[in-house]
Amino acid sequence: MHHLISPTHTPISYSKYGSGPPLVLVHGAFSDHNSNWEFVKPFFEQQFTVYAIARRGRGETAITNGHSLEDESMDVVALMQAIGKPVFLLGHSYGAQTALAAAAKVPTLVRKLVLYEALWPRILDQTALMRLELLAQAGKWSDFAVTFFHKQLFIPLEELEQLQTTEFWAPIVADAEASLGDLRALSQYNFQAEHFRDLQIPVMLQIGTESPRDLYVTDTLAAILPDVRIEELPGQAHEGMTTAPVMYAAVVTRFFLT
Repeated sequence: MHHLISPTHTPISYSKYGSGPPLVLVHGAFSDHNSNWEFVKPFFEQQFTVYAIARRGRGETAITNGHSLEDESMDVVALMQAIGKPVFLLGHSYGAQTALAAAAKVPTLVRKLVLYEALWPRILDQTALMRLELLAQAGKWSDFAVTFFHKQLFIPLEELEQLQTTEFWAPIVADAEASLGDLRALSQYNFQAEHFRDLQIPVMLQIGTESPRDLYVTDTLAAILPDVRIEELPGQAHEGMTTAPVMYAAVVTRFFLT
C-alpha cells in the first residue's frame, strides 16, 4: 500500500499496479480497493497504471466517524494531485458520486470520467437509515447487508440467498461496518445535478440493463453534462465489473483510450 495525507488531515492508502496512463479507481460500498476491482484488475493493469484508492475504513486508510461524501472526494483529489498529471477516473456506486464530486473540484486533472450507477441520496430516508442503524448496533452485519440490498436496491431475496452461499458474501459482510459510514454520508449529501453543468470533460455514464434506473442519477446527469454518453451494460445489474469483467474492461478501456 502507498500512503498520503488528504486535505482533511486524514491518512489515505491506495494500491498501485500496472503500466500506462494513470487510472484512478474509486470503489463503492460493501467492497474495497481490492474486491471491487478483483476481476478487472488483470485487464486494467495491461493498459493503465492503476491507482485504486482505499476509501475511509478500508486498507490502511483511517477509520473516521461523521465524514461526508465531500470529505472523501477531497481524498480522491489528493491522490490525483499526488499523481501530478491528468488521470482517467472511474467510480462505482457511492464511489461514483465521490469521483464526480472530485472531478468537479479539479477538472484539469481528469482526462475522462466513468460513473457506474451513482446512487441517488434519496434512496435512504430516515426510516431506512434507522432500520440499518439498529442492525448495526446489534452487530448483525449480514442482516445489515441483506436489508440494504433488498430494501434499497431491490435485489430479490432469492438472489441474496444464493449470494450468501458464494465466496463473495464474506467480504461484503466484512465491509458492512465501513459501509455504514458511506450510507450515513450518502443520506446527508445534497446532490444537485446543476452543480455539474459546466463540467467539460468527457463522461461515460454506465447503467446495467437489469438495474432499476430510478435508483441512480444516470439520466439526470445525462440531461445536464455537456459532453456525456450513456453506456448500457447488457444483462448486467450493479456489479458488472464482477459479473462480466471481460466486457466491462473492454467498454471502459475503449472509452478511455479512443
